[in-house]
Amino acid sequence: MKKIILFALCACISLGAGAAKKTGKKKKSKEPVEVVDTVSIDTFSYHFGRANSNGLKNYLAQRMGIDTTYVADFLKGFEQTALTEADKREKARLAGIEIRQQVEEQVYPGASKQVNDSTDMLNKALFVQGFRDGFSGQNATVSMDSTQTLVKKQMEYYHKVNMEKKYGANRIEGEEFLKANAKKDSVKVTPSGLQYKILTVGTGDIPTKEDKVKVNYEGHLIDGTEFDSSYKRNKPVTFPVGQVIAGWTEALCMMPVGSKWMLYVPQELAYKDREQAKIPPFSCLIFTVELLEIEK
Repeated sequence: MKKIILFALCACISLGAGAAKKTGKKKKSKEPVEVVDTVSIDTFSYHFGRANSNGLKNYLAQRMGIDTTYVADFLKGFEQTALTEADKREKARLAGIEIRQQVEEQVYPGASKQVNDSTDMLNKALFVQGFRDGFSGQNATVSMDSTQTLVKKQMEYYHKVNMEKKYGANRIEGEEFLKANAKKDSVKVTPSGLQYKILTVGTGDIPTKEDKVKVNYEGHLIDGTEFDSSYKRNKPVTFPVGQVIAGWTEALCMMPVGSKWMLYVPQELAYKDREQAKIPPFSCLIFTVELLEIEK
């Protein structure tokens, strides 16, 4: 079933003394020349092969799952240099046993965890049957492409359900915050739901999505937790306008250089259900953004 990788590294044997360094004049050695007993190449070949078998039983047991009490059966296979048709069928059958074990112990648990971390929702028997039919081509009432599409859509659904269960409170709190914030004086709301307040009116050019800009900023969660600040690093950041979160892109494309705005970014225009460093999923974000320049 599996290719046997070298389980005992061939011994590296030095068969002679290293060559003496040339120093100009030859010096007679006062030390007697060591005499090494040698054996015939046949004897050496046998013992070299024997040495390399060291560790095979452990390899068979630990890496291949072979019951090493069946030494005689192993040796029958070792002596056989070619596979018969019966051997090939038996090899395929044994591979089936091994793959079934992997499906039971690894594939199914992994798939089940993808659907739900804490609850085993899948029907194990049908999962295994589906695995079998997918490989064999039996009971193929739909194409594999259709199966993949169905699984992808259902996994997206389960992901949304799980994320809502874990972090839905963040979304609700953000919506309530924005609803109240929109009623405050000087807070403006765009059709996308982005809210902003102008702190400093800029007079420079307004960037486009294709521009690269330099800004200073700081970001907070709605509970006041600061998650990032270029001011504290004392180093403005430079980035393409079109390669940041949607709320930033929209705001920057309205801000003249020299502006300083307060942004209130709904989770839909931020990181949505993705966790980003110190930002939990579904978080509404508050930024102070100062547009310093458009880089040419």
